[in-house]
Amino acid sequence: MQQGGGSETEVTWEDQQNINKFGRLNNRFHELEDEIKIAKETNDNLEDASNELILTDEEVVRFQIGEVFAHVPKDEVESRIEQVKEVTTQKLEKLEEEKESVVAQMAELKKILYAKFNDSINLEED
Repeated sequence: MQQGGGSETEVTWEDQQNINKFGRLNNRFHELEDEIKIAKETNDNLEDASNELILTDEEVVRFQIGEVFAHVPKDEVESRIEQVKEVTTQKLEKLEEEKESVVAQMAELKKILYAKFNDSINLEED
């Protein structure tokens, strides 16, 4: 393989595996960023719904279950919203932990690949 600097570096099977793993981790990183964004938006929407529920004077409110709105007592809706918020918060924490793990693995692979290929390989986002 001819490099920009004129020197030749052989790409071994192990190197190719590391490059492929880095690509998969990079894809997962972007998927996690999207999932985290959605989870944060969901948490914000649930918080807004909870605040609106506090302000209402009605004892029975419309609550969406699937594609249908049902009349549900206010107390039950408050507890359901809290349950969903807890689940979403836990999911968000797991996604953040996985993202940190992926970033650490990518950093390790970058170090290995840049040590061997120097400027001949670009692993940075443009």
